[in-house]
Amino acid sequence: MTRRSLSTAAPAIGLALLGTLALAGASAAVAPPRHRSPKKKITVTWLGHAAFLVVSPGGTQLLLDPFLRQNPSTPDSLKDTTRWHPAAILVTHSHFDHSADAKAIALASGAKVVASYDWAQTLGLPDSQVVGVNVGGTVKIGDVTIHAVPAVHGSVPDGRPMGFVLEFADGRTLYDTGDTWIFGDMSLIQALYHPSIILLCVGGGPYTENPSVAAMAVRRYFRPAVIVPMHYATFPALATVADVRKAFRGDRRLEVMTPGETRQF
Repeated sequence: MTRRSLSTAAPAIGLALLGTLALAGASAAVAPPRHRSPKKKITVTWLGHAAFLVVSPGGTQLLLDPFLRQNPSTPDSLKDTTRWHPAAILVTHSHFDHSADAKAIALASGAKVVASYDWAQTLGLPDSQVVGVNVGGTVKIGDVTIHAVPAVHGSVPDGRPMGFVLEFADGRTLYDTGDTWIFGDMSLIQALYHPSIILLCVGGGPYTENPSVAAMAVRRYFRPAVIVPMHYATFPALATVADVRKAFRGDRRLEVMTPGETRQF
């Protein structure tokens, strides 16, 4: 090809190339968008006081602090300990209003009990059902990784109070504070686990942090998407629903549940 023919052909080649690029761009523009599969929900049922049933996105059922039969806030339909068949029962500390029905449900269902190592040994359950932990410990139940974290409270006759962080397969986490007061190491719980959902002790009275202090703890240390208050309105000494709403006024993350109610997050 001569220099003249090259100069004549160049515009045609250029136009052809531009046309090809335009067609490629048009194809990309009309390609259907790639949709991410929506995350499956975490299901939380409040059974009254500090008792919850949490079901992971993969279907693992965990029963937290089961105080049911003598719990004045638990609906009658949920008091029967033989109806519960969780993969595990998590007990934050030994006080009756958190542990009263743990052994009965474990015996009836065969569920494992995850609790402070020292206290768990006193239950008289088969070794295969006892999962003793201490602060900093981690165990796996189904598709949920359970982290034992500190709480500031009491526990008798054995063991110590704890909170639990439930880590789900999709990376989300749920933090059950247990009975506690605000404490500086909450900042480490946030740094390590980034709780998406917090089951937050707000009861106050002579026992735990009150709603105002609980709200301060969230503001100071955490960035959750959902806050579920607990451990209130069960007994006269504890905070009321009105107290809780006042302390968290304007915070749209607050999810005030009714005992027996189920929500998905």
